[in-house]
Amino acid sequence: MPVHRPTRRTVLRAAMASTAALAATAAGVTPAASDSARITAENWLDDRTVDLTVVSPALRASAPVRVLLPTGYAARPDRTWPVLYLLQGAHDDYTSWTRETDVSSFLAGQDVIAVMPSSGPTGIPTNWWNYGLPGSPDYEKFQVDEVMELLRQRFRAGGRRAVAGVSTGGYGAVAFAARRPGVFSAAASYSGILDISAPGMSTVLSAIVARENLLPFLLWGFSGDNWNLHNPYARASALAGTGLYLSQGSGLPSTDYGNLEGAVLEGTLWSQAHRFTTQLETLGIPAQVHFYDGGTHAWSSWQQEFKASWPTLATGLGLG
Repeated sequence: MPVHRPTRRTVLRAAMASTAALAATAAGVTPAASDSARITAENWLDDRTVDLTVVSPALRASAPVRVLLPTGYAARPDRTWPVLYLLQGAHDDYTSWTRETDVSSFLAGQDVIAVMPSSGPTGIPTNWWNYGLPGSPDYEKFQVDEVMELLRQRFRAGGRRAVAGVSTGGYGAVAFAARRPGVFSAAASYSGILDISAPGMSTVLSAIVARENLLPFLLWGFSGDNWNLHNPYARASALAGTGLYLSQGSGLPSTDYGNLEGAVLEGTLWSQAHRFTTQLETLGIPAQVHFYDGGTHAWSSWQQEFKASWPTLATGLGLG
């Protein structure tokens, strides 16, 4: 869903890997793996940024994870650190946050580890239905459980967590907080899909999945209970006690005339975002909400929204 587009070769390679993983599961193929996720490679890009290759039992595959350390990390070898998850959008990858924003410099002086795990080519961080077969790719378990345990083992991560995401990553941030009450102290969504049952949202999600050469119903099945289990709107009551920041632009009219597609997509998500925040109000759950005129479904809007949400995230991380 982000306007950024990786190269055709990158997208095709990712789509083929995802399709192969689903096909292997459907065929009953179980890659050899231990019961626990493990890091098989580290690629240090600088003294604060490292890309990990993780063998994940939850995915039955290897997946990349980017970790961004605070500037004071090396000088304080005896302390633990809170963790901020930054989730990608659709048709993008785990490098998007550091590629498209100044998050590295912004977080340099903050006492937090930022982690950017892959959500696969669709960017939807969930446990795939895949005909209900056991062993289907589970990005939720990979990100929430496996990655966190590796961060504890390798980078002295503590128990406090917050999560933020753009587009489908915004969905993931709020869905994780609702599906795992108490695991994340704060969650922020920037142009996220917060009510998958709202008019038009199943079409949007199906288009995302189909673009990666996957059958749309592999995501959560055709309809019904499994969709409700993954719908932040349906599980909103579980967000009580979680610090929330939710932002959404109206898209059109937009001053970004060069990105009409992004403006239209942003506007498509406008009504469902309002439905979700109305649900929170009905339940008496507080949230910091920023609905703004214009904007596009792009990083030009999301970077400033991340900074606006930082006080909410920092409080959840114990830094406020």
